[in-house]
Amino acid sequence: MAPVTSEQFRRACGRFATGVAIATVLDGEGLPHGLTVSSFAAVSLEPPLVLICLGHAVTMIEVFRSAAHFGINVLGESQRPLAELFARKGCDRFEGLEWDRGETGVPLIPRALAAIECAVRARHTAGDHDILVGEMVRMRVAEGAPLVHFASRYRRLALD
Repeated sequence: MAPVTSEQFRRACGRFATGVAIATVLDGEGLPHGLTVSSFAAVSLEPPLVLICLGHAVTMIEVFRSAAHFGINVLGESQRPLAELFARKGCDRFEGLEWDRGETGVPLIPRALAAIECAVRARHTAGDHDILVGEMVRMRVAEGAPLVHFASRYRRLALD
């Protein structure tokens, strides 16, 4: 059997609709960093654990690796421009952007459907990604429709 190519892998996994979030962290100088992620999942209720997956090619991977806390900002459908901004390379994603400092210090995005602060509990290497497991220590939620990613495109969820 022939091995699965990267393109085949992406196409198959792209058939799983996901929410869109921005993972955030502060560096050692207190500067905010973040990127758009769709690899975010709940892991455990007791304790409340979540995970994010970050590619080794991510320019800020070392900042996430050395951080004690990270943030997850679950985006609403009106926040697509933020998802696109934080997916871009080679720019200061926080320049001119309104954000709040959470109680743990992590950057939180106003009006996100969920703003979650996590304490890092484990880091694992899996292939070309790091899996960061965080314990949710604080959160706030808001009402609204989610931003969804399916088949390599942003979508709107039809709510009943």
